[in-house]
Amino acid sequence: MIKKNKQASRTRIKKAVRKKIHGTPERPRLSVYRSLNNIYVQLIDDLSGTTILQISTLSPDMRESLKSASAMEKSVSVGKEVAKRALEKDIKNVVFDRNGYRYHGRVKALAEAARKGGLQF
Repeated sequence: MIKKNKQASRTRIKKAVRKKIHGTPERPRLSVYRSLNNIYVQLIDDLSGTTILQISTLSPDMRESLKSASAMEKSVSVGKEVAKRALEKDIKNVVFDRNGYRYHGRVKALAEAARKGGLQF
């Protein structure tokens, strides 16, 4: 029963945040999803409804290097990689969407690594 309440709470927060922030081609939305073992990041243009860029710990180029890494190390690596790939596509400014999760732990580590990599939000 607690799990349902947690999921309902996250969904409610997610909807409230999504009303306020929108991604554009110039400033896409950096959306974070975390599961128990993996973390996923997407750059989304909400105007056209397309994903500009996506990366996760399950991506073929990331999977091998992160096999024995901790969850925090995985988050930092994904944050650095998303910043690198976004800068290759000339995207410097993004809107951060924590997707209803607290800005703490793995989500915070990913965000700080992306900032250090050159993204501004």
